[in-house]
Amino acid sequence: MIAELGSFALILALAFAAAQTGLSAFARARRSSVLAAAGEGAALASFAGVAIAFACLIHAFVTSDFSVANVAQNSHTEKPMLYKVAGAWGSHEGSILLWCFILTGYGAAAATLGRGLPQGLKALMVSVQGALGTVFLAYTVFASNPLLRLASPPVEGHSLNPLLQDPALAIHPPFLYSGYVGMSVVFSLAVAALIEGRVDAAWARWVRPWALAAWSFLTVGITLGAFWAYYELGWGGWWFWDPVENASFMPWLIATALLHSAIVTEKRGALAGWTLFLALGAFTFSMLGAFLVRSGVLTSVHAFAVDPKRGVLLLIILGVTAGSAFSLFAWRAPKLSPGGVFAPISRESALVLNNILLAAATATVLLGTLYPLIRQAATGEAISVGPPYFNLTFAPLMAALAILLPAGPLLAWKRGDLRGVGQRLWVAALAAFGCGLLTYAFVSPKKALGALGVTIGAWLVLGAVAEVIERTRAFRVSPADSWRRLTGLPRGAWGMTLAHLGLGVFVLGACVELGWKGEAAEALPLGGSVNVAGYHLVLETVGPVDGPNFDAEQASIRITREGQPVCIAEPNRRFYPAGNQTVSGIAICYRGASHLYVVLGERRETTPDAQGRGGTPVWLVRAYWNPWASLIFLGPVIMALGGLTSLSDRRMRLGVARPRKDRRGDQPA
Repeated sequence: MIAELGSFALILALAFAAAQTGLSAFARARRSSVLAAAGEGAALASFAGVAIAFACLIHAFVTSDFSVANVAQNSHTEKPMLYKVAGAWGSHEGSILLWCFILTGYGAAAATLGRGLPQGLKALMVSVQGALGTVFLAYTVFASNPLLRLASPPVEGHSLNPLLQDPALAIHPPFLYSGYVGMSVVFSLAVAALIEGRVDAAWARWVRPWALAAWSFLTVGITLGAFWAYYELGWGGWWFWDPVENASFMPWLIATALLHSAIVTEKRGALAGWTLFLALGAFTFSMLGAFLVRSGVLTSVHAFAVDPKRGVLLLIILGVTAGSAFSLFAWRAPKLSPGGVFAPISRESALVLNNILLAAATATVLLGTLYPLIRQAATGEAISVGPPYFNLTFAPLMAALAILLPAGPLLAWKRGDLRGVGQRLWVAALAAFGCGLLTYAFVSPKKALGALGVTIGAWLVLGAVAEVIERTRAFRVSPADSWRRLTGLPRGAWGMTLAHLGLGVFVLGACVELGWKGEAAEALPLGGSVNVAGYHLVLETVGPVDGPNFDAEQASIRITREGQPVCIAEPNRRFYPAGNQTVSGIAICYRGASHLYVVLGERRETTPDAQGRGGTPVWLVRAYWNPWASLIFLGPVIMALGGLTSLSDRRMRLGVARPRKDRRGDQPA
């Protein structure tokens, strides 16, 4: 009965989402606060219904109820409890329900927290959010219900893909979807503003916290996915420009541009049309990602293999939703006020250039992701677009953005002083150049691009420090006055500094790891050895190990450097009987911020010689030296922390101050 309760709750949630759409639309048309309150109540009820359905699905997984088709396909009695719970969103149907849970949750939060918005704008926003909920809930109920029963349930389930049975990937989808779906509120606010025909500072101030929250969640989600790919797939890398990776990266780029553009709209009333365009684009790219992952057009360990008919339905949802929104934009945006003017050298201009580079970078990623699909559909020829393309197109754009980034916060609004900015940043520029020069001179082998990357990363880090020094007027006023200014900095300023600092840390880690990565692979018998980046690895033992739901062959590899012991690495090779699959479990020896990464491959037998000697077992051992790899994952964490710090600023709270009314008493002043 639990599964039936969940299905019934899901249908009720769909009905309430439809009611939310209609009631809120009528509330705007009739300017009725009663209907508006009813629409907000329907938003809460819709979320409650999806929450009940989601709880029922988790209950089915926890209790191994194999009469539910989704559980039978994606769970097993021997699976650890964490992965039983995570199995609830480890399939196409379960992930769509998680999408709806987060979507209706954001809708309920927006309806509850939107006290500072004009009544008409809020009612339209709640209505649009309800329409999105209706569309995705209808898709879930009629095409992807995760709570359907089996007429003849099996005794045992098929289990979850072993590659997905990992703590990082267990929490990766909730964070990623919180970022994806968080853009829906921004989308709804943009559509509502276009219908109202008014975009002002209050609207931009309301957009920013929602975009910032979604951006922070998306940053964490992408980082968790990259970390999972790094230590679970056993290939020694952390990003491969996989189309599914790109599907999550494109909304992040657009959201980053939106955060910067919304600042201009809030502070100066400019770029209103462009900010609206980005607000629509962020959620459109999120829906595009949902389509790519679930349509069957991509082959990836990240993708859900589903009936292509359901992929077509998602494509229709994407086309209708995004097409309607951008059609409205084309009709209404030209009538919006152009906002304030500004000089070519100003903070506004710096943010515009920031947006141009981010938009161009998004376009290159989109082209590299979709071109192989379009080419295959048109000609039947399968091609791939990999790192060389992105290194030639995306990397230069991001390098230009990074070079310009530290100067932006130091420019004044409306008209800036470029010479003054240079005077504030020359020490940071000189120090960054010195870091790159020293790297090229003393790090072997000499790599000019690697040294350039170190220069850019150091420039970002030192530029963030220089920004704090400038804000506190350090070394120009007394230490007590500088401390007072430091402690008085708003959290929004700290958040921006942390985000820029985190980007610099990431650039340092990525450039050093890519530039000076070392690797070696050798088939080793017991007692055999291999060398990588000055480290000596000796395969000492290989023996069986029992896991909770797998059998493993685990190696013990002694690692030394110049005769001194470093660590014992214990990689393994796991066999999952439930799914009849074998995966590699890697081992990492941490050397400061650097990693010595070891993978145990398959067991082989050497070929006996003519005298019958030989035939001893050997194991393929692959070792990677990944310098400064920890910074690759630390940087985005600092960036997300910066986003959350900004979000905690009282000026960025979700409930903005209620606007003053003009003398007529019916419109915000």
